[in-house]
Formats: sequence, C-alpha cells, structure tokens
Amino acid sequence: MALSEHEQRLLDQLEQQLHADDPKFASSMASSPQRTISTRRIVIGALMTVAGILILLLGVANQIILVGVAGFLVMGAGVYYATSRGKGSESAPMPQGIKTAPVNRSGGFLSTLEEKWDERKREQP
Repeated sequence: MALSEHEQRLLDQLEQQLHADDPKFASSMASSPQRTISTRRIVIGALMTVAGILILLLGVANQIILVGVAGFLVMGAGVYYATSRGKGSESAPMPQGIKTAPVNRSGGFLSTLEEKWDERKREQP
C-alpha cells in the first residue's frame, strides 16, 4: 500500500532528523544496492549447498570418508557464498543529496516526533 503525500513528507522529515542526530547510525542503516545480498548469489549458494548435501549423502552411503568430507566442504562453501555480499560492497558510500533538517536540541528527537504527531492530529477532521 502506497503512502500518502503527507505520510511521505513525514517519513522524509524523520529520515532527515535521524541523519542530523546520528549520522553514523543512519549511514549504517541506509539501504543501497551495493550493501544488499543479491538474489543471484543466494540461488547459486543454495544450489551449491544442495549439491554438497547430495555429495555428503553419497559419501556416507558408500562409506567413503573423503567424498563425505568433500560434500561437507562444498555445502559449507555454498552457505558462505549465499550469505556473503561480494567484492564491491565493503565501502558503500553514503547517499548524496540527503539534506539535514535543522536540529532542535532543546527538545530532542522524541519531542519533535510528538510535535509532528500533534500537528497531524490537528490537520485531520
């Protein structure tokens, strides 16, 4: 469900306030395409994991220890590959164009939220 224009503006203001109050936390929570795990890596990792399980079962069924160990290693590599982020994501830059709102240090973040909530209630009939 899409947000209304008013809700989108409030969300943008909250985001700007967060960036102004705690830029380190805000940059760590920012979602960018470089910082997310890709679907392709998940699919390939899952296929590697399934192949590793099959190799492990083959080794156990035939009582060949080396084949079982190899299957376990392939399985572990598949899980690692699926959950890792890739090469280009270690240093994702902070998104440009984020404007910081003026910070009201007297009341803090919660009082600003309360003021916005009260303003929103006054606007509704």
